[in-house]
Amino acid sequence: MASFSYAALAVFLSTFLAIAHGQSSSASACSTTLTPKNSIQPTVASGYRMALVATGLTKPRSIEFDNNGNLLVVQQGAGIANLVFQDNGGTCLSVESSKNVIENADLNHGLALSQDGKTLYASSAEAAYSWVYDPATGTVGDTNTTLVTGMNNNDHTTRTLLMSRKVPGTLVISRGSTSNVDPLAEQLSTGHSQLKAFELDNLPSEGYDFNNDGLLLGWGLRNSVGVAEHPDTGGIYSVENSVDEIMRDGKDIHEDNPGEGKCLIPTS
Repeated sequence: MASFSYAALAVFLSTFLAIAHGQSSSASACSTTLTPKNSIQPTVASGYRMALVATGLTKPRSIEFDNNGNLLVVQQGAGIANLVFQDNGGTCLSVESSKNVIENADLNHGLALSQDGKTLYASSAEAAYSWVYDPATGTVGDTNTTLVTGMNNNDHTTRTLLMSRKVPGTLVISRGSTSNVDPLAEQLSTGHSQLKAFELDNLPSEGYDFNNDGLLLGWGLRNSVGVAEHPDTGGIYSVENSVDEIMRDGKDIHEDNPGEGKCLIPTS
């Protein structure tokens, strides 16, 4: 991912929040301050500040900064947008311009860029695709390439994508379970609840099939939406969104004590 001009960016309910640490500017000094339209107010740790910087998005799921510092956003059921920010320091950001890069209602979550920033990757419930991308114009080529297919299942239909920096040309895909509790995930041949890696430099002409191809990195991972790579070892971190409606001592604990986990999958 390209370097941030501030510490982090979070997505919540069709809005973007800029989160900054150790900056001196104040929200009151920002002439572009936006006000959330809902009652939800995220909290941040001591020493951090946050501000709403973009609204009016359609179910934003994943974000990536391109080599020009512009933000690519997957909007579930709509496609991919490019946001150009006016950066006034700290959390004082405003959208200077925005445009659709790809209009495709099937795209629903996954987003990644190649190490040189010139290839854009995105996913639907069924497949992962790539486009030639020009960060200077924020546009893609006229056609795309189908990379991986065969991922359709019910319930957890997002496919998180990660382009490895440790092993260039390797695409990691997270595929979740087909139901809240999925017995089929015990069978590796189903491809359910798995993390796999695919070598794009050796892409077959018809693309890979998720169930039968690729390197299996981990399985039994019910719904690992958050996936990241350790910068030194290349190990893969995944955040496990665990089972819903789970009862303990007669109480549903999945909201307040869900037993979510962070996994580290060694790759060497």
